[in-house]
Amino acid sequence: MLNNKFKTMKRIGITIILFFISLSIFAQLTIKGKILSEKGEPLVGANIIIEGTSLGTSSDIEGNFFFNNLKKSNYTIQISYVGYKNTKVLVEPDKAQDLLIQLEPLNFLSDEVIVTATRVNEKTPMAFININKATIEKNNKGNDIPYLLSLTPSLVETSEAGIGIGYTSMRIRGIDHTRINVTINGIPLNDAESQGVYWVDIPDLASSVQDIQIQRGVGASTNGAGAFGATINLKTESIHSEPYTEINSSYGSFNTIKNNIQVGSGLIKDHFCFDARISKLRSDGYIDYSDSDHESFFVSGTYYSDKALIKANIFKGKEKTGISWWGVPEDMLETNRTYNPAGEYIDIYGLPRYYKDQTDNYLQTHYQLISSLQLTKNIQFNMALHYTKGEGYYEQYKSDEDFADYGLPYILLSDTVYRIGARTLIFPDSTIRNSDIIRRKWMDNDFYGITYSANFDYGKTNTIIGGSWNKYDGNHYGKILWSEFGNNFTKDFQWYINSGIKTDFNIFGKLNYSIISNLNFYADIQYRNVNYKMEGIDDDLKILDQEHNYHFINPKAGLFYNINPKFDAYISYAIANREPTRSDFKNAVGDEQAMPKPETLYDLELGGNFKLPDYMLSVNFYYMDYKDQLVNTGQKSNVGYDIQTNVENSYRAGIEIMNTLKILDFFQWKFNLTLSQNKIKNFIEYSDYYGTDWNYLGNLPKELGETDISYSPNIIGSNVFTFNLFKKFEIDFITKYVGKQYFDNTSDKNRMLDPYLINNLLLTYTPNTRFTKKMSIYLQVNNILNAKYESNAYGGNWYENAASISNYQQAEEKSWSYYYPQAGINFMAGLSITF
Repeated sequence: MLNNKFKTMKRIGITIILFFISLSIFAQLTIKGKILSEKGEPLVGANIIIEGTSLGTSSDIEGNFFFNNLKKSNYTIQISYVGYKNTKVLVEPDKAQDLLIQLEPLNFLSDEVIVTATRVNEKTPMAFININKATIEKNNKGNDIPYLLSLTPSLVETSEAGIGIGYTSMRIRGIDHTRINVTINGIPLNDAESQGVYWVDIPDLASSVQDIQIQRGVGASTNGAGAFGATINLKTESIHSEPYTEINSSYGSFNTIKNNIQVGSGLIKDHFCFDARISKLRSDGYIDYSDSDHESFFVSGTYYSDKALIKANIFKGKEKTGISWWGVPEDMLETNRTYNPAGEYIDIYGLPRYYKDQTDNYLQTHYQLISSLQLTKNIQFNMALHYTKGEGYYEQYKSDEDFADYGLPYILLSDTVYRIGARTLIFPDSTIRNSDIIRRKWMDNDFYGITYSANFDYGKTNTIIGGSWNKYDGNHYGKILWSEFGNNFTKDFQWYINSGIKTDFNIFGKLNYSIISNLNFYADIQYRNVNYKMEGIDDDLKILDQEHNYHFINPKAGLFYNINPKFDAYISYAIANREPTRSDFKNAVGDEQAMPKPETLYDLELGGNFKLPDYMLSVNFYYMDYKDQLVNTGQKSNVGYDIQTNVENSYRAGIEIMNTLKILDFFQWKFNLTLSQNKIKNFIEYSDYYGTDWNYLGNLPKELGETDISYSPNIIGSNVFTFNLFKKFEIDFITKYVGKQYFDNTSDKNRMLDPYLINNLLLTYTPNTRFTKKMSIYLQVNNILNAKYESNAYGGNWYENAASISNYQQAEEKSWSYYYPQAGINFMAGLSITF
């Protein structure tokens, strides 16, 4: 089903691979050795990389490894293995054979064991990328995590405020944040009801993250929300052996300020370690009234021994953000791109005003207690208890609201004198049905549970059994704070309340088996049970009472073939299932035909990696076939959630290419490119139709055949040129391209986001100083060519002048749309000092 451009890219990829294979015949050196434990026993699966190159491999079932066809030179190889100290070995050309490298065990259990159950390694047959601490620090310039991950394959980020701070989100392969499973230390981070992750609730989390793994496609079994196209696994700070104090301060465009202080005790008496961070982040935002005022802290304490680890984490975020989810009307993009309609009203004198407290406010606190125990040499057990408390509201000024929509009686007036501010009004006999009001919509929720895993490692066979039980208990309710005519309700009148209780249980088993030394078989199966119950009245006074129960089985299997240390290949097939969100169920109330169905994904992945000392190429093909996929319609609910609908048959197919090339000692080139097709096989559009005299004919169907899936660009790419002109001075020239995408499923040009190309420049200087352990000064200039672009939009259509109900498809189509413009040229400068 791939079109000509996929075939062309395939030929290009094969040509590149063959070209570099042909170059390798001129190399002359082979490095060969064995990795052993402190007792002289072979270590299977140790990671071995050659520093300063793209080359890496793993030890086989007898502990052996090799690199061949290398240029004659001195090399430093680095070996890592869970439970052992990282080891570096200098290899000289005349001593490159029959190396025996004995690793020294750690005198404490490594933090890495916390995430072994939900992560994959180099021999797992799937597309993934690891992002280490150095890369996180380099890219952590005050933006939320979707922007920190911007340069990873197939990812498109967007920001309501236009600068990557406040409400931000991402899509991977066109798949939105409600389908991306996110865990932190193996503990679910997705909101249980919406299934999305709201990074605004945990500002500056990246400053306390040690490393991140992104698995594209279905990925490995994990905890929490269904992984329906990508998995993001974050791990918080690892052990710091020495005490430290780190101060970070940044200032940029739109009065953006980010400050944090991080401290650590270092390892105390070989057993205890404590880390803490406090952060403050604020910005006016690019869009009018999209300001952010955020605070957060992170505290962690760990006990280490040679056989056990106990870690306690507490992290908290407090956010106050101007409401900006309505976007900018299409007809104002050229004249006033920063316009924000939220909170705008006309006062009693007929003058336009803006309600200053039109804000979103939320407080979220996470508690984690994590333990790991090395039961025997081959068996390791993990368990974590977690609790998250969330509470907050958003406040709105609403004009000309009908009292009946709030369950309030109309106000009957009989030649009554009424005072509003300094004005005195006399009403003749009348009934007041509408009024301006100020309201708050609240959320108050608790999320808690347990995760667990056991790892059985017996050389050729590695088995993991794990799972979790999690429960969400949340309330949604609304209050009226003020009304222009306020004598028909009591103070803080509550017009609705409803609750949601969701229980999520899963258990999974994973098997990695070395069939022969360079061929690995992977199998993974998960059972997941979800029960979700809603009760009460919603904001539109509809009764939500309903209950849903799902049983999902999600199998995965694949093969990984390590042809040699320079080239490997893999293939995998997986099935995933996912339940609808709260808003999907809400929107279907009163219409059984609209009740959403669960989704199923059949995911085929095929890829390979080619590595030379100064070059790395990764190519991954994917075909994701969906049954009853819930796609975004392009419209939003009255609280800013995307409205979705099931489509019976759809698919996403593409090729992902990653490339790293070190051209000179001071110049490195990295790029990634995704070419894809994202199609609904036969889309039926439902729209409102009106006759010639504006009489409503109904919400009627129109068959459109094969169309593009909403928010799914066919081309996504990024490019980074890195120059190390001086030893401590680095320049990165960064380019990101996103092709055209439609914000509904009709493939109509009137509802399309134009392609955009943006360029950023990052200058980093890290001088050596006498009084600090490390100092870093940076200047980042974003969108240096001042491109005007929109990264997201929503909208819809209707039809006018239909001749009759029997001839409605000849009507004239009309469209409406709102866009999210992003900032033009802007900057961020900062200083980081570590003592």
